[in-house]
Amino acid sequence: MNAPRLLYCHCAYAQVVPNEVKEAVLRKLCDSGVSFEAVADLCEASARRDPTLKRLADCGSLKIAACYPRAVKWLFAAAQSPLPADSTEVLNMRVQTADEIVAGLMEITVKPNLPTANDAAAPSTEKSVP
Repeated sequence: MNAPRLLYCHCAYAQVVPNEVKEAVLRKLCDSGVSFEAVADLCEASARRDPTLKRLADCGSLKIAACYPRAVKWLFAAAQSPLPADSTEVLNMRVQTADEIVAGLMEITVKPNLPTANDAAAPSTEKSVP
């Protein structure tokens, strides 16, 4: 079994992830010697339709340290790079501790947790009328 690819989002622009959590996760990843990729901000990468997102979505199993799984799912979808629901795990730095995030990233087993169509509706593209 191949180890999953790891992606770390630094959430540089929205700044919704607590600084102490994201800094600790990044430090522990660097200290671990494990190969990982980092993006400054997934929201920004999605808005630019960064080709990195497509490459990662197509890489097989993937673990992502970012924010809510539903948000990550739709950020990749908005970049026309849908994530495979059966081989993607998102670790939520907004609600989990740095130790929980790193432990999850280091596990070789992927625990898929993207919401299904029944769990989370696609973001609306319709404009609301007052």
